[in-house]
Amino acid sequence: MVNDFSNSERAEILTQALPYIKRYTGRTVVIKYGGNAMINEQLKQQVMEDIVLLWLIGVKIVLIHGGGPEISEVMNILGKKPVFIDGLRVTDKETMDIAQMVLAGKVNKNLVNLIEMKGGKAIGLSGIDGRLIEAKPKDEKLGYVGEITKIHIKPVVDLLDNGYIPVISTVGCDKAGNAYNINSDTAAAYIAGELGVERLIMMTDIAGILRDKDDRNSLIPEMTLSEAKKLGENGIIDGGMIPKVDCCIFAIEKGVKNVVIMDGRVPHSIIMELLTEEGAGTWIKGENK
Repeated sequence: MVNDFSNSERAEILTQALPYIKRYTGRTVVIKYGGNAMINEQLKQQVMEDIVLLWLIGVKIVLIHGGGPEISEVMNILGKKPVFIDGLRVTDKETMDIAQMVLAGKVNKNLVNLIEMKGGKAIGLSGIDGRLIEAKPKDEKLGYVGEITKIHIKPVVDLLDNGYIPVISTVGCDKAGNAYNINSDTAAAYIAGELGVERLIMMTDIAGILRDKDDRNSLIPEMTLSEAKKLGENGIIDGGMIPKVDCCIFAIEKGVKNVVIMDGRVPHSIIMELLTEEGAGTWIKGENK
């Protein structure tokens, strides 16, 4: 595809990105990464390339990831059947040990390694490191599924200030030392809010917020916070999109300037969102942003 462009056309594309590069250089962007973009190896490579490119032009990136399919895969290998209630994994002590091993170990370190291989500088953290994510049990019937009580953001700020990309797995802990599985969308909203970032990008497996969930062409490209709330009240936002939009609303109310829900299955969607006029997905902004 790159070879289809002449040198002058490539130069023109780069100059068109200049205003967006100027806007984001020195600013912080939080990216929540999961879904098929995380499972598909080619897409994973492209996401890491986008992140390193942004880092190289001076954008401060915080990458927060999930890993639900990988947890289920290891559970199945070990002969333990995954159980879900209302979309949340029932997490007994053994399942929590597996989740911590997969998220904070295999998935996190693989992502750090990929970023380094692409030319970036990254350090992996879990929510337990520096007590980044403090939590309490969300619901007794869910076991070690956590509800965030406090974010200790200093470890993330220290890494950003020293030129690193923090790569965060969403395992939290309480003051007694118990580990908890934390929803990655929720963790991203809390961390982005604590940092007061320029933009939070939520990568999903759908195009964004649709007026008709069965029609991809009904994508809503932009909305205000109040409009997002009204769409939820009117039932246009429903099902699995409800908690994602709730996280976006929470992040903006906590100080994030704007949030984008976008399809992580589209190649280089992060670059499209940040460095082009059209962007990607649905942009949710505060009333005066």
